[in-house]
Amino acid sequence: MIDKYLHIVCLDTPYPTDYGGAFDTFYTLKWLSQLGVKIHLHCFEYGRGRQPELERYCYWVHYYPRKSGLNGVSFKIPYIVASRAEPELLNTLKRDRHPILLEGIHTSYFLYNGALSKRKVILRLHNVEWKYYSELRKTTRSLPKKLYFAAETMLLKKYEKEIAPLVQTLAVSEADAATYRSLAVGAKADYLPVFIPWDRVTSKEGMGSFCLYHGNLSVAENEKAVEWLIHEIFSKTEIPFVIAGKRPSAWITKLVANTKNACLVADPSDSELGDLIEKAQVHILPSFNNTGIKLKLLHALFRGRHCVVNPNMVEGTGLEETCRIAADAEEFRSAVSELFQTPFTKEQINSRERLLMSKYDNEKNARRLIASIW
Repeated sequence: MIDKYLHIVCLDTPYPTDYGGAFDTFYTLKWLSQLGVKIHLHCFEYGRGRQPELERYCYWVHYYPRKSGLNGVSFKIPYIVASRAEPELLNTLKRDRHPILLEGIHTSYFLYNGALSKRKVILRLHNVEWKYYSELRKTTRSLPKKLYFAAETMLLKKYEKEIAPLVQTLAVSEADAATYRSLAVGAKADYLPVFIPWDRVTSKEGMGSFCLYHGNLSVAENEKAVEWLIHEIFSKTEIPFVIAGKRPSAWITKLVANTKNACLVADPSDSELGDLIEKAQVHILPSFNNTGIKLKLLHALFRGRHCVVNPNMVEGTGLEETCRIAADAEEFRSAVSELFQTPFTKEQINSRERLLMSKYDNEKNARRLIASIW
């Protein structure tokens, strides 16, 4: 068999796997490596450091600086793209003719400017970014951030429409694939599920002892979710509520401290978070945008019991039947009250296993990706 060499360009260093983009990228390269693909990995490094763990799965790893501040600003293209327009990356890619997998619209500048027009390129979508940034604008409390997110939304909407017909894209949800196909005539977008660390459902039967929300608490959308859950759901019940996540603000810390039946677990380790997920009775996971796939939902489905979500969390994911869907605060309160007293059964675990593994079979999805590239 002829050796398969592949360039993968990452928007960040994809390890440790402590947020969604790194999560999917890391397990993508891990599974491609296991199937014999020789990976040339390109990372933009701006604070996460060089990670020797990546060398276990990659033939070669190269790091590039990301432009910061005004050096990365363009008035024509989004900051998340312009700040990664690194000439050294292009020079390295042009040393051979191997295909290229771009991880995130962030890494697509040399596709946009035509420098990769004669190469086999696939773009992995992490979100429909203009939709994501539009929601960030709505949820942030900071005026400077609101202005930045508004400008980035405008530039991203124009940029993504221009990129869509130029490249084969692989989205993490059916909804995102459909959105990209609608952006421009000739746009080619398919659905490829995210790559994950779980190979089976390990949820526990029976009863847990609290409700849980988990996520990166430094993200404005997640902070808004915690505020909404406390004011609309848990201030009106005696059911214990645990919030777990990275870098909670002083404001969130104070809000939780003033809620008698809530507690905060700040910056839990992977094992601590896993333990909380396994012991919770109900996972409460509202979302204020409907783009991408939320890894916290998959984590809860593979390792936890009941999940209550809003339509945004599951739209276009095919996971609707694994969750209780609540459209508003009243429906959330009703679902939480009922499920907190309802044992999780072996039949529910088996049903969840069948559905999840029909979608999230890493080897099958890696072979699909290989077939798309070659």
